[in-house]
Amino acid sequence: MDIGKRIVFIGDSITEWGRYEDQEGIGTGYVRLVHDYLRVTIPEKNFEILNRGIGGDRIINLKERWQQDVIDLEPDVVSISIGINDVWRQLDHPEMEQVTPEVFEATYRHLLEQVKSCQLILMEPTVIEEDLNSEGNKLLKNYVKIVQQLAREYDAVLVPTHKACVYYLENNNGYALTTDGVHMNSAGNTLMAKAWMEAVK
Repeated sequence: MDIGKRIVFIGDSITEWGRYEDQEGIGTGYVRLVHDYLRVTIPEKNFEILNRGIGGDRIINLKERWQQDVIDLEPDVVSISIGINDVWRQLDHPEMEQVTPEVFEATYRHLLEQVKSCQLILMEPTVIEEDLNSEGNKLLKNYVKIVQQLAREYDAVLVPTHKACVYYLENNNGYALTTDGVHMNSAGNTLMAKAWMEAVK
């Protein structure tokens, strides 16, 4: 598609990755790779990329800052990557108020309703541990399905980042994608950026 000029990337630490230390505020993760690729391959477009990832965020946190970090920026394109912490917190902080699949879906839909005039790009949640049989990855499946369904409903581009991670892990050559089972290393960020660019074309 002919993507618009101002692109807001919003999500958790996987999106944030280094943005606070970066003079451009873009970071060193997959958002940086997408930014640089677009800059050098379509220089005449002069894309404006804004990174609004914040570590630890769940879908309910996006809701709290949606006006300031998305709507007020008047984006042409909104790219959303969320869901890992919604599941991870169920495992490492069971005492917290949990984001069930039902809450996740309702909240996500509420956010999309507010920006459905924009071009929407929904990224599947990636993985929780590089073990497809981990408890986190089992729980994550429902959240991935919700993102897929919402992409269909809102005519959004679906970035199959979970599918790409699964394919990689099923054909694992021993080279890690993450630093800790969740946060991407350079290979993981490359995988995410590649999936994004191929989906958006």
